[in-house]
Amino acid sequence: MNIIVCMKQVPDTSKVKIDQKNGIIIRKGIPAVINPYDKNALEEALVLKEKIGANVIAITMGPAQSEIALREALAMGVDEAVLISDKTFIGSDTLATANVLSSALKKLNYDIILTGAQTIDGGTAQVGPKIAERLKIPQVTFVQKIRIHEEYLKVNRALENEYEIVNVKMPVLVTVVKELNEPRYPRIEKILEAHKKKIEVWTMKNINEDKSVVGFTGSFTKIKKSVISETNSKGEVINKSFKEAAVYAAAKLKEKHYI
Repeated sequence: MNIIVCMKQVPDTSKVKIDQKNGIIIRKGIPAVINPYDKNALEEALVLKEKIGANVIAITMGPAQSEIALREALAMGVDEAVLISDKTFIGSDTLATANVLSSALKKLNYDIILTGAQTIDGGTAQVGPKIAERLKIPQVTFVQKIRIHEEYLKVNRALENEYEIVNVKMPVLVTVVKELNEPRYPRIEKILEAHKKKIEVWTMKNINEDKSVVGFTGSFTKIKKSVISETNSKGEVINKSFKEAAVYAAAKLKEKHYI
């Protein structure tokens, strides 16, 4: 059984700055972390590894500093790590990113591909499904529970107020949500071991992809403007009896279309 986790190193969203000229995030000098949803994907891959003895590979596309995220994945327990890095990939939107990752995945053996449902820096939830489409394999998104059988997965897919149970044959791509699990913290000895392990670095030559479908050239999404949202919400203290407060709160929620 081979499991691949597609993960991304993302900037600390509390320290993000925007390049006003081209509308993209300035990543240089910003502290980076593994995308939280991808950590859940990593954890689930390791849980499955412990159950069935799978080989787990972590793969990411990004600059050289993305190696830090892969080292953390190795410390958590993945068996191999691959960094896809090339200047040609700069400016890739979700489609161009999916083109790069799917081309890389075609060179690997996999039964299950896991990735986070979305990223905290973009939040489009598009890359996973686009990879599956390019690989021509089934996909199940927003999964909150996974059970593995001999030739298929049985998963719970989160909906707005409920979930649906889906049986899907392998190979398959699954995007996961945070409710799936609680990612482990690597032990200090595993962290030290991870720094000694080899990380494969693939460039444009390795994935054998057309330059016209990656980077700015291969990106159909053109960012007009990016802004950092500010939260100015204020709390309200309700000085009423319990019954009156409940009625008042319900009215406020209806007013805001929350209920």
